[in-house]
Amino acid sequence: MTSLTDSAIMLRRNFRHTMRSPVVLFNAILFPIVMMFMFVYVLGGGFSVGGDYVDYATPGMVMLAICYGMGATATAVNSDMTKGIINRFRVMDVSRGAVLTGHVVATVLRTVIGMAAIVGVAFLMGFRPSASFGQWLAVCGILVLAVVAVTWLTIACGLAAKTPESAGFAAVPLIMLPFFSSAIIPAEKMGPVVREFAEYQPFTPIIETVRGLFHGTPPIGSTIAAIAWCVGIGLVGYVWAMWKFNRRV
Repeated sequence: MTSLTDSAIMLRRNFRHTMRSPVVLFNAILFPIVMMFMFVYVLGGGFSVGGDYVDYATPGMVMLAICYGMGATATAVNSDMTKGIINRFRVMDVSRGAVLTGHVVATVLRTVIGMAAIVGVAFLMGFRPSASFGQWLAVCGILVLAVVAVTWLTIACGLAAKTPESAGFAAVPLIMLPFFSSAIIPAEKMGPVVREFAEYQPFTPIIETVRGLFHGTPPIGSTIAAIAWCVGIGLVGYVWAMWKFNRRV
């Protein structure tokens, strides 16, 4: 079999696992929607963001949707490495690279579905962006770039962990990071130390770029920083993942 055929088989296998796991589907798609309802309808009235809170919060909720589904990917990758599946694939002469490619593509597709669900619900809640067709394409591009980057970093964490349980825990910092960014409230409204962290962590420029594209022109500095963070995280994650994978297989 070719690497492309093997990758397609691995993608189908991972997608079937996703569809059979209510927990994975809940974390990847439904829980970000629950968070959206909670922040917009329960807490949003207490935040001053200079406009409708749903317009402000939607890019941040999309970032939360990216991160919430990553724990399942780290656990799945580690399970493949620690429960003998890899050895069976080697006997079956399955391409080594297809295993990770299958996880990456399945995670990206699952996350894109989750992001689309968040944006769809946001429209029902009153989200009204003024983005042109070109700006929507730019939003899709920066978000897919962010998903791919975070996915490779998560896979590296899954390969580095010793057990599936610890692999799932390794994704927790990624889940928490959006809460310490401008996803929920503007960074300038945070306390001094947290504000400094929020302004310079990787997710804030990604969120600000998407927010700017939805409602006008994004700041040039945020756009450059967002792309640089995505490329940097993706490269580190990819190199780390391949190094760990080649050492363990």
